[in-house]
Amino acid sequence: MTSVQWWLRAGSGVLVRPSLWGVALVQLFRLARPGWWRRSPFLPVPEPEYLRFRLETQYGSDREPAPADVVTYLHWCRSFHQLT
Repeated sequence: MTSVQWWLRAGSGVLVRPSLWGVALVQLFRLARPGWWRRSPFLPVPEPEYLRFRLETQYGSDREPAPADVVTYLHWCRSFHQLT
């Protein structure tokens, strides 16, 4: 799984791009586990198994994703939403 430092770098990449804040919030809640408000840590985060599966299918088991990929993903989400 990714480190805290990775999450901070990925988050800072999004923070400096206000145009992606709305997309990031939408994706956060779309990927959140069902009933996230009923279970600790009471945060809208994906299931760890789901996140692990998605990262391994994208990057393999021997490599950590680049934090900049989060920004690329959010740009793609925004573009895809505009198409639909």
